[in-house]
Amino acid sequence: MPIKEGWRGRFFEDFTVGDIYQHLLGRTVTTTDNMWFTLLTQNTAPIHFDHHYAAQTEFGKPLVDSTFTLALVTGQSVADISQNVFANLGWDEVRLPHPVFEGDTIYSQSEVLATRESRSRPNVGIVTVKTSGYNQEGEIVITFKRTIMVYKRGHAPQITRLTMEQ
Repeated sequence: MPIKEGWRGRFFEDFTVGDIYQHLLGRTVTTTDNMWFTLLTQNTAPIHFDHHYAAQTEFGKPLVDSTFTLALVTGQSVADISQNVFANLGWDEVRLPHPVFEGDTIYSQSEVLATRESRSRPNVGIVTVKTSGYNQEGEIVITFKRTIMVYKRGHAPQITRLTMEQ
Protein backbone atom coordinates (compact mmCIF):
# COMPACT_ATOMS: atom_id res chain seq x y z
CA MET A 1 0.00 0.00 0.00
CA PRO A 2 1.51 3.38 -0.97
CA ILE A 3 2.21 5.88 1.79
CA LYS A 4 0.73 9.30 1.08
CA GLU A 5 2.43 12.39 2.40
CA GLY A 6 0.37 14.47 4.83
CA TRP A 7 -0.13 18.24 4.83
CA ARG A 8 3.24 19.99 4.91
CA GLY A 9 1.96 23.53 5.21
CA ARG A 10 2.26 26.45 2.83
CA PHE A 11 5.45 27.62 1.21
CA PHE A 12 6.11 31.23 0.15
CA GLU A 13 4.71 30.62 -3.33
CA ASP A 14 1.37 29.47 -1.85
CA PHE A 15 0.48 32.81 -0.23
CA THR A 16 -1.71 35.31 -2.09
CA VAL A 17 -2.63 38.72 -0.69
CA GLY A 18 -6.29 38.70 0.34
CA ASP A 19 -6.53 34.97 1.04
CA ILE A 20 -8.21 34.11 4.34
CA TYR A 21 -7.47 30.88 6.17
CA GLN A 22 -9.93 29.68 8.79
CA HIS A 23 -7.75 27.65 11.12
CA LEU A 24 -9.05 24.16 11.73
CA LEU A 25 -8.85 23.64 15.48
CA GLY A 26 -10.61 25.46 18.28
CA ARG A 27 -9.43 25.15 21.89
CA THR A 28 -11.32 25.46 25.16
CA VAL A 29 -9.21 27.23 27.78
CA THR A 30 -9.17 25.53 31.17
CA THR A 31 -8.39 26.81 34.65
CA THR A 32 -5.27 24.65 34.61
CA ASP A 33 -4.11 26.24 31.33
CA ASN A 34 -4.54 29.71 32.76
CA MET A 35 -2.86 29.02 36.11
CA TRP A 36 -0.02 27.02 34.58
CA PHE A 37 0.81 29.60 31.93
CA THR A 38 0.49 32.53 34.32
CA LEU A 39 2.77 30.99 36.92
CA LEU A 40 5.19 29.57 34.34
CA THR A 41 5.72 33.07 32.96
CA GLN A 42 5.99 34.59 36.46
CA ASN A 43 2.99 36.84 35.94
CA THR A 44 2.02 37.74 39.50
CA ALA A 45 -1.27 39.50 38.72
CA PRO A 46 -3.81 37.71 40.96
CA ILE A 47 -6.65 38.30 38.50
CA HIS A 48 -5.32 35.28 36.57
CA PHE A 49 -4.92 32.69 39.33
CA ASP A 50 -6.70 33.81 42.51
CA HIS A 51 -10.40 33.04 42.09
CA HIS A 52 -11.33 34.83 45.34
CA TYR A 53 -9.52 37.98 44.24
CA ALA A 54 -10.97 37.81 40.70
CA ALA A 55 -14.51 37.44 42.09
CA GLN A 56 -14.15 40.94 43.58
CA THR A 57 -13.37 42.54 40.21
CA GLU A 58 -15.90 43.84 37.68
CA PHE A 59 -15.39 40.59 35.73
CA GLY A 60 -16.34 38.42 38.71
CA LYS A 61 -14.00 35.63 37.62
CA PRO A 62 -10.40 35.13 36.50
CA LEU A 63 -9.22 36.61 33.22
CA VAL A 64 -7.12 34.38 31.02
CA ASP A 65 -3.54 35.64 30.78
CA SER A 66 -3.44 37.66 27.55
CA THR A 67 -0.04 36.27 26.60
CA PHE A 68 -1.61 32.79 26.69
CA THR A 69 -4.25 34.05 24.25
CA LEU A 70 -1.52 35.39 21.97
CA ALA A 71 0.38 32.10 22.12
CA LEU A 72 -2.74 29.98 21.59
CA VAL A 73 -4.00 31.92 18.56
CA THR A 74 -0.51 32.01 17.06
CA GLY A 75 -0.29 28.25 17.57
CA GLN A 76 -3.67 27.69 15.93
CA SER A 77 -2.35 29.43 12.81
CA VAL A 78 0.86 27.42 12.42
CA ALA A 79 -0.49 24.64 10.17
CA ASP A 80 -1.79 27.23 7.69
CA ILE A 81 0.72 30.06 8.05
CA SER A 82 4.07 29.07 9.49
CA GLN A 83 4.54 25.30 9.27
CA ASN A 84 7.49 26.07 6.99
CA VAL A 85 8.79 29.09 8.90
CA PHE A 86 12.43 30.12 8.69
CA ALA A 87 11.95 32.76 11.37
CA ASN A 88 9.32 34.92 13.03
CA LEU A 89 10.11 38.58 12.43
CA GLY A 90 7.52 40.14 14.69
CA TRP A 91 4.06 40.57 16.11
CA ASP A 92 2.64 44.06 15.67
CA GLU A 93 -0.54 45.89 16.60
CA VAL A 94 -1.66 43.31 19.17
CA ARG A 95 -5.15 44.27 20.35
CA LEU A 96 -7.35 42.60 22.97
CA PRO A 97 -10.86 44.00 22.42
CA HIS A 98 -12.72 41.46 24.58
CA PRO A 99 -11.55 39.45 27.62
CA VAL A 100 -11.03 35.70 27.55
CA PHE A 101 -12.33 33.66 30.47
CA GLU A 102 -11.67 30.13 31.63
CA GLY A 103 -14.10 27.89 29.75
CA ASP A 104 -14.12 30.00 26.57
CA THR A 105 -13.39 28.19 23.33
CA ILE A 106 -11.09 30.13 21.03
CA TYR A 107 -11.08 29.88 17.23
CA SER A 108 -9.02 31.88 14.74
CA GLN A 109 -8.43 32.93 11.17
CA SER A 110 -5.72 34.77 9.26
CA GLU A 111 -5.72 37.06 6.23
CA VAL A 112 -2.64 37.47 4.03
CA LEU A 113 -1.79 41.19 3.95
CA ALA A 114 1.53 41.24 2.10
CA THR A 115 4.16 39.04 0.48
CA ARG A 116 7.58 39.89 -0.87
CA GLU A 117 10.85 38.26 -1.77
CA SER A 118 13.55 38.42 0.88
CA ARG A 119 16.30 40.86 -0.05
CA SER A 120 18.94 38.96 1.94
CA ARG A 121 17.97 35.29 1.55
CA PRO A 122 16.98 33.86 -1.84
CA ASN A 123 15.53 30.69 -0.26
CA VAL A 124 12.75 32.47 1.68
CA GLY A 125 10.05 35.07 1.27
CA ILE A 126 8.41 37.42 3.75
CA VAL A 127 4.71 37.12 4.53
CA THR A 128 2.57 39.39 6.72
CA VAL A 129 -0.80 38.22 7.98
CA LYS A 130 -3.50 39.65 10.22
CA THR A 131 -4.75 37.00 12.62
CA SER A 132 -7.95 37.27 14.62
CA GLY A 133 -9.05 35.08 17.50
CA TYR A 134 -12.67 34.86 18.56
CA ASN A 135 -14.66 33.06 21.23
CA GLN A 136 -17.63 30.70 21.01
CA GLU A 137 -19.97 33.72 20.83
CA GLY A 138 -18.11 35.12 17.81
CA GLU A 139 -16.61 38.01 19.83
CA ILE A 140 -13.14 39.05 18.69
CA VAL A 141 -10.77 38.53 21.62
CA ILE A 142 -7.43 39.27 19.92
CA THR A 143 -6.06 40.64 16.67
CA PHE A 144 -2.46 41.04 15.59
CA LYS A 145 -0.25 41.36 12.56
CA ARG A 146 2.50 38.79 12.27
CA THR A 147 5.43 38.87 9.86
CA ILE A 148 7.40 35.72 9.09
CA MET A 149 10.13 34.51 6.80
CA VAL A 150 8.85 31.33 5.17
CA TYR A 151 10.77 28.87 3.03
CA LYS A 152 10.24 28.71 -0.70
CA ARG A 153 9.21 25.36 -2.11
CA GLY A 154 12.16 22.98 -2.31
CA HIS A 155 14.25 24.91 0.22
CA ALA A 156 12.83 23.77 3.57
CA PRO A 157 14.74 21.19 5.60
CA GLN A 158 13.46 17.70 4.91
CA ILE A 159 11.43 15.88 7.54
CA THR A 160 12.51 12.25 7.58
CA ARG A 161 10.20 9.67 9.04
CA LEU A 162 10.75 5.96 9.43
CA THR A 163 8.02 3.70 8.18
CA MET A 164 6.81 0.67 10.05
CA GLU A 165 8.64 -1.54 7.55
CA GLN A 166 11.99 0.05 8.46
